[in-house]
Amino acid sequence: MSTEAVKRKSRKIVDLLIWIIGLVIVVGGLIVVGIHFYVSNSKPTIEGEVIVSILDDDVMVTRDGTGVPHIEANSDADLYRAQGYVQAQDRLFQMDLARRQASGTLAEVVGESAVESDKFFRTFSLRNAAEKSWEGYNENSKQILQWYAEGVNAFINEVKGTSKLSYEFKLLGYEPEEWTPIDSLTIGKYMAYDLGGNWSLQAFNHWALQNFTEEQVKELIINYPEDAKTIIEANLENPIEVAGAFNTDLLPNEFNGSNNWVVSGERTESGKPLLADDPHLGLGTPSIWYQMHLQSPEQNVSGVIFPGVPGIILGHNEKIAWGVTNVGPDVQDLYIETPNPDNPTQFKYDGKWEQAEVRKEPIKIKGSKTIDYEVVVTRHGPVISDFVFEEEQPTAVFSMQWTALESTQELQAVIGYNKASNWEEFEKALEDFKAPAQNFVFASTDGTIAYKANGNIPIRKAGDGQFPVPGDSSEYGWEGYIPYEELPTVINPEEGYIVTANNKIIGDEYPYHITNYWAPPYRYERIVEMIESVKKGQTDEDGEVIEGLTVGDMQGMQSDKKNLQAEEFLPHILTSIKKMDSEGKYEDIVKLLEEWELFDNKDEGAPLVFNLLMTEIQDTLFEDAMPEDVYEMMPGKFQITDQLLRDAYAGNEGVWVSEAGGVDELVYHSFETTIAEITKKYGAKVSKWTWGSYNKLTFDHPLSGVSEYLATYLNPEKLSVGGSKVTVQAASEDGEGNVNHGASWRFVADLSDLSSAYHMVAPGQSGHVKSKWYDNQISNWVYGRYHETNIDGDLNTKYELQLKAE
Repeated sequence: MSTEAVKRKSRKIVDLLIWIIGLVIVVGGLIVVGIHFYVSNSKPTIEGEVIVSILDDDVMVTRDGTGVPHIEANSDADLYRAQGYVQAQDRLFQMDLARRQASGTLAEVVGESAVESDKFFRTFSLRNAAEKSWEGYNENSKQILQWYAEGVNAFINEVKGTSKLSYEFKLLGYEPEEWTPIDSLTIGKYMAYDLGGNWSLQAFNHWALQNFTEEQVKELIINYPEDAKTIIEANLENPIEVAGAFNTDLLPNEFNGSNNWVVSGERTESGKPLLADDPHLGLGTPSIWYQMHLQSPEQNVSGVIFPGVPGIILGHNEKIAWGVTNVGPDVQDLYIETPNPDNPTQFKYDGKWEQAEVRKEPIKIKGSKTIDYEVVVTRHGPVISDFVFEEEQPTAVFSMQWTALESTQELQAVIGYNKASNWEEFEKALEDFKAPAQNFVFASTDGTIAYKANGNIPIRKAGDGQFPVPGDSSEYGWEGYIPYEELPTVINPEEGYIVTANNKIIGDEYPYHITNYWAPPYRYERIVEMIESVKKGQTDEDGEVIEGLTVGDMQGMQSDKKNLQAEEFLPHILTSIKKMDSEGKYEDIVKLLEEWELFDNKDEGAPLVFNLLMTEIQDTLFEDAMPEDVYEMMPGKFQITDQLLRDAYAGNEGVWVSEAGGVDELVYHSFETTIAEITKKYGAKVSKWTWGSYNKLTFDHPLSGVSEYLATYLNPEKLSVGGSKVTVQAASEDGEGNVNHGASWRFVADLSDLSSAYHMVAPGQSGHVKSKWYDNQISNWVYGRYHETNIDGDLNTKYELQLKAE
């Protein structure tokens, strides 16, 4: 073949390749456009008119510039119907997943990967508890739950079988079922699970007794019960294998908590109280919260609620504002049950065999056969041993008693306090808020500030909730709850402020047990420090008179990053490092830490070293001493580590620190390991290290784990962020630098003007990836920015949707 012919052939091949590439690009472009159109088509309608036949009268839904719906109705009936409809518009897939997870029916739509989760939540009996609770609601509350469900179902019926149904349902290949009031109550019970657990503490302590020396165990127990020898002996005589089976991903996050505080008018510029709240929960897409404003002739209330639930759980109306943090009391107890060798569903109690309830709970699985499953319930509660032991036929099992498994009416409380106008009415409504136990702070326009640790907190016949107790004797168990009027309560304290941050809320003189596992005081102490630093009426450094605390001060405090853990321990740690580093190998890093002003700012290197070092010290002490799942289950690891270091530096090295070679060796070995890991990942140039290169704010979508493509498409961009698990701006990371736990909502209210308040709900209001409100508040989270939400009708940007009654 001639050279010219070869050239002609080559040109034809190139032309063909260009044509193929062009075709691929065109087809690919068409596919992208098609997917974009397909997904975009399911965006909710937010302007114009929609017929909603269940309404008695027309309802106006006005979304403001941040996507917050303001619902104005002529009756409460239509208000709650519209609330259900609007929530479903923005969050139906999230609502459906939430009820399925809590009910144990995820496998129906996800497949076999969700079977273990379904078994777990069937056993924990959240839906069963919701059904029992329904019977205790009054007729008005039942009617409101029904109105809300009617609104959700109106939207489901409108979009079912059409392209308007949210794309997530199409990806998983199913359509949502009818919404019921029990679904809303089940979601409420899930929040009690997420905020009210201590069963894993008792399971861990039971395992520790079997595997560690008495000296080791005593250092792992916050308050070792010297006078409870019978409980210790019962645990030792009935070993239940904890290691080897439990999926710790199902455990509530150890750092579920919050900050809230309220300041009286004596300390504020406006002369009226200021209230701030930022609940710390899992961060994901969409947000766990949905912000709304509800208005009818009977109420005008604004704040946030869990999608799938009516009312406003946290926020304000025209007269009052309120917020919560988690009390964290011991409300779950494990019982060591003795099964009958001849009938494993019978258990010994006071010398007799009692028949347990056996619930049939068949689990449907997408693409597979339904499997049989049973939940066994003793007089104390469900048998949960399948999730904590690996032997199939143990001689004893764990059952669990839990306040949330009883009939409780939290949504009745919410509906009640939404309409309260003063502390007396608010406190009266709180009587129905029993699980989870919460620290409520309150402020009203009349100047009152108040606090109540609310909820059912058990009074035990024996023990203090740290170890499982014998289930075969009436000498153990609960004999009621702390009386409502004796729950910790504060009204208008002399100091002019009330602060809670999951810290110890009462002194040792309090006659009832709440818990031994309070959060470390770092956040609480820093908030108090900041409040007291502003002395109203005194002059500042420039000679100006201090007018008092402002909304801006409250907002700044919620984003504060000072690390009081470092303030306590860093001087000791540096002493250990210098003592062990005789050659000055780490001189530059020591200097970095010495010059640090103790703020966990994202652009600084010292927080990277300190925070990773504290985790490494914890791991060095405990990780190799126990199986992986037991270590993950171990409660209060970092509080225990702090206490062991505190004692060691005070000259009282315990057995754990001694076995690690003493405090200097422990710290220095951990320091060397930490620096090696940082150098490997970020290079040897210390000046280039930053906390934000590791600490990344993360909002993952529940479907992002299906494929990398979906993760790229659905997960918002990760942003570098400051703060840590011990700072007021809580930013707890997962061990790999993903900050997936922290302030799920930030809120500040000035009681001098409750026509508006200040909010942040990240990543955004909408659950639809094509909405402009899908992830527009993430940068607000990082930089401490807020949006103002009005309740007086004064909205700058309006997207008006009229829900027309037929």
